[in-house]
Amino acid sequence: MFQPNMMEGHLHPLDMTQNTSESDIARIGARDDDFDSATKSGSENHEGASGDDQDPRPKKKRYHRHTQHQIQEMEAFFKECPHPDDKQRKELSRELGLEPLQVKFWFQNKRTQMKTQHERHENTQLRTENDKLRADNMRYREALSNASCPNCGGPTAIGEMSFDEHHLRLENSRLREEIDRISAIAAKYVGKPVVNYPLLSPPVPSRPLELGVGNFGGHQAGMGGEMYGAGDLLRSINAPSDADKPMIIELAVAAMEELIRMAQMGDPLWMTSLDGTTSVLNEDEYIRTFPRGIGPKPTGFKCEASRETAVVIMNHINLVEILMDVGQWSTVFSGIVSRAMTLEVLSTGVAGNYNGALQVMTAEFQVPSPLVPTRESYYVRYCKQHADGTWAVVDVSLDNLRPSPAVRCRRRPSGCLIQEMPNGYSKVTWVEHVEVDDRGVHDLYKQVVNCGNAFGAKRWVATLDRQCERLASAMATNIPTGDVGVITNQEGRKSMLKLAERMVISFCAGVSASTTHTWTTLSGTGAEDVRVMTRKSVDDPGRPPGIVLSAATSFWLPVPPKRVFDFLRDENSRSEWDILSNGGAVQEMAHIANGRDTGNCVSLLRVNSANSSQSNMLILQESCTDSTASFVIYAPVDIVAMNVVLNGGDPDYVALLPSGFAILPDGTSSHGGGGGIGETGSGGSLLTVAFQILVDSVPTAKLSLGSVATVNQLIACTVERIKASLSCDNA
Repeated sequence: MFQPNMMEGHLHPLDMTQNTSESDIARIGARDDDFDSATKSGSENHEGASGDDQDPRPKKKRYHRHTQHQIQEMEAFFKECPHPDDKQRKELSRELGLEPLQVKFWFQNKRTQMKTQHERHENTQLRTENDKLRADNMRYREALSNASCPNCGGPTAIGEMSFDEHHLRLENSRLREEIDRISAIAAKYVGKPVVNYPLLSPPVPSRPLELGVGNFGGHQAGMGGEMYGAGDLLRSINAPSDADKPMIIELAVAAMEELIRMAQMGDPLWMTSLDGTTSVLNEDEYIRTFPRGIGPKPTGFKCEASRETAVVIMNHINLVEILMDVGQWSTVFSGIVSRAMTLEVLSTGVAGNYNGALQVMTAEFQVPSPLVPTRESYYVRYCKQHADGTWAVVDVSLDNLRPSPAVRCRRRPSGCLIQEMPNGYSKVTWVEHVEVDDRGVHDLYKQVVNCGNAFGAKRWVATLDRQCERLASAMATNIPTGDVGVITNQEGRKSMLKLAERMVISFCAGVSASTTHTWTTLSGTGAEDVRVMTRKSVDDPGRPPGIVLSAATSFWLPVPPKRVFDFLRDENSRSEWDILSNGGAVQEMAHIANGRDTGNCVSLLRVNSANSSQSNMLILQESCTDSTASFVIYAPVDIVAMNVVLNGGDPDYVALLPSGFAILPDGTSSHGGGGGIGETGSGGSLLTVAFQILVDSVPTAKLSLGSVATVNQLIACTVERIKASLSCDNA
């Protein structure tokens, strides 16, 4: 057992004056039980000889109790300063009517007492821990003594089975229990009609977040319309058969285990890159650690694996809901997810939340450029609650159930670990692990795809972080009223943000090389890289009726992404590239900031036409930026309709034809890293310009070649103006 340490008085004999003997101090330290009510001073005999001349025989001393007031004052002082200096001791002794030595010894004894109490407490904890370890040891010995031989089934002596093997058997048993539990939940759905969900319909009734992401009616109509008759390919995928469901459940449980380990393990599974900024997966170590999985990598496929961690301003419950509701998920990640739907819900979870939820899904992932093919994936998504407020959501491909030579992307266990943090924040660790045939990627975009800024964990986390800030700003009530143009009306803010959100979704869904888009490359015009596409708009309240012509092109600029973003979003430089503004001055009438970065905002712009006979035009613009991508998206809007929106009216009936820009870093930087948006002095930019023009208000009209030539000329002139302006700035 621990012995109480000798008193500090004994350890520091030089601190004592000649008026006090060492034996006095020893006796003071021995009276701990009287300390709280009557601490002894031990220094009353001021007539004694010096320390060198003292009689070693113990002398009978007279002890005086300190008054209650003196003890309270010294206790209070001790809390603030356990080690007072000479000056503080003298001042305290003068206030309390004590000798400085009495004060000194009281503090020494108090420190000794505190130390003894701490050691007693520590000793108790160690004893408890020791008892717990002894009990565990007994339990393991008993388990080992009852273990059976895996070959003959007979009893095995201790030592015949390694501890690692025993641990693996326990782990296997636990996983089997979890599979049985989820199978029991899923069994309730077997034999019932298959729950087929329409395109982009949420799997369960969603509890809308307080913002524009809340009501997804507009989102479904918007994205459904954006698909240009899409869904044929996705609808060709049937829901899994009852015979497949046990295998799906087993695959999901194994994927969850793999994701947890992938998120938490370090070296040698994850190695740090040469520049020290990213984690790189060791593929050989991965195969050794996870030998089963979904089978070997297909021939010609490339492995892309990345891991990223961030703290976001959203609580873990809302994050889980966004990930498990296909409508909210595809809205929040509209820059990455071009379309998604739930084929079947195998389990909705238990206890009213998503713990144990299983969904079979299909999705298409994109980069905002027609030069990068989209990636389609057919997978199961599984959500599980772990200990201490931690949740995990994992995806894993089900392509083995639907073998097809057309599969160009397989998702190995990918997803995120979400840990609860104080004040409504969450720590998110994202793992993205795919095998893909990327031979269709244009040379311009190969570097940005390879470094993970296009499809990797870094892009998912950066997008999530930015969208969480947008949601937080939408729900904010403490809006400063001093700034000119700031919209303080809460309902007006929500309506305008919801309208801007629909505009961004519409833009992102119509700019990629989706399998549902029929892009035509214009040839013989000197602008071979411009791609055009037409579609008819009928009975869609969110878009003007008629024939819409879309045109898009992507190109490289030797200018850092942040400079390109700032140039395109600034209303003062808009006249340098915007041909449709006709040289008129552009003025910001209203704006809503929705993030830490000043570039993240929604603005309402007015173009004051130079020609007084033309009416002034309003433009709704959203600009958003993070470390992996930036967007400047805008659409002309009707003045009357915008007044309704600013007063809190329904924004779903405002007709929009969005155009705009997507800016990605080119994947190079002077530091050898990925080259993010915020790195103003490094790398170049990949800029996608996309326009949507209503060429005829009659949906049944035929498209004229003159309209195509006009749009082609418009996009070519805009590109030249941007290059000219930025090259001047860069010179």
